[in-house]
Amino acid sequence: MPGDDPVPADSTAALWRAAEHLSAHPWIAAAEVDDEAVRLVPARAALAVRPEPGALLTEHLDQWSEVYDWTYSQASGRHADDLDLSGWRASDTGEPFPVEHMKDWLRHTVELVLRDKPRRVLELGCGTGMLMHRLHPHVDAYVGTDVAADAVRKLSTSAPGGAVIVQASAHEARSAVVQDAIATAFSGARPDCVLLNSVTQCFPSVEYLRAVVQDAIDIVAPGGTVIIGDVRHAGLLRDHHRWLDAAATDAELDERVDRDEELLFDAPLLASLAAAAGREVRMATFAKTMRADTELTRYRFDAVLHVDPGTPAVAPTVIRWPDLPSGNRVAALRARLDRSPVRVERIPNRLLNTEAGTTAAELHRAIGDLDAVVCLDPTDPRSLEVIAPAMSAARPVQEISGPGKAHEPLRGFVRRRLAEVARRDLRRGGHALVPITVDQGEHHAC
Repeated sequence: MPGDDPVPADSTAALWRAAEHLSAHPWIAAAEVDDEAVRLVPARAALAVRPEPGALLTEHLDQWSEVYDWTYSQASGRHADDLDLSGWRASDTGEPFPVEHMKDWLRHTVELVLRDKPRRVLELGCGTGMLMHRLHPHVDAYVGTDVAADAVRKLSTSAPGGAVIVQASAHEARSAVVQDAIATAFSGARPDCVLLNSVTQCFPSVEYLRAVVQDAIDIVAPGGTVIIGDVRHAGLLRDHHRWLDAAATDAELDERVDRDEELLFDAPLLASLAAAAGREVRMATFAKTMRADTELTRYRFDAVLHVDPGTPAVAPTVIRWPDLPSGNRVAALRARLDRSPVRVERIPNRLLNTEAGTTAAELHRAIGDLDAVVCLDPTDPRSLEVIAPAMSAARPVQEISGPGKAHEPLRGFVRRRLAEVARRDLRRGGHALVPITVDQGEHHAC
């Protein structure tokens, strides 16, 4: 806590008394004297996702709920009923993203969702309803959930017919309130699309992500999709912070990466979570094809999980970008797409590479109306792929899954919060404020 600087303990005995006192706290599994400090191990129950979120996890979730409730209530970025950009600010300038760029972002996302022609959409984290307004005319029914009470109130009064909005967190897809909404809106049918767009960065940990993704896979109808969109890529976290401050030293960069308060992960980690869900899942990872050069196009990707697809997987012919004629590789690529199924891989993303390459936006324009898509290499976020036909982009998750990378904000939150709680508990118990460290074990390092 501010102003609670530890005072020197008179002796090692003070450390042992503090450790004994703290070991009784329900958030602490163990408190041990280690190198002239008390080392705390968080209790698993305080970090649990299931059956109910633990105390520390709940505090982290509540923190984000308050942020978004305040942001949406201010409505500082509201341009129209269907275009409320409140909270959408560029990290490099601190200014709101240009409206045209956000409209391009919306078009990209809507095309991604509608590509598989869903009829019943469940959106976990619907925010101000920008996607609801654009998806609703193309589907039979829509259910949206959000943690922000203000957003839910506004959308509930303005939602078009056939759309139901309820207040719930992403981990509550199985809750009575969400299941009742699904039963009402979908007439007893299951959703054929579960959408989480630009919400996973607010998740606390990989375990929370696991619970949400596996619930979504379990809920969706056979042949349906689970779309996890606008993901911040863990493999590009340092690149992002270097882009924000090219003059930063390595030590400064390390500190900024460590302080990042959002969840990042990569495709292999997501595939491994999907592979453990108990259903047949194929996954495609899509690049952002908007025209502007921003963090949204550089450092984010979309993933589409096809659940129990019911059709055989197609293995396309693989062509390497360096093997295409060097004069005009983009034109040569387009010509090769007529010989589908084909995957052109190892295309350097010029936004992230010093070597010659192209961008996702340029590739998107080049393929035009062909049945083809621009993807992100699932194992190399600096490389693009073009795949035709589009249905061939989805690969069995077993081909992609691996340990992967993640940046988990819960770790930093627990390190700070548990130390604060320990100091407060010691002060109230009349003990010396001894040095505190927090041991959280291994994690998915970026």
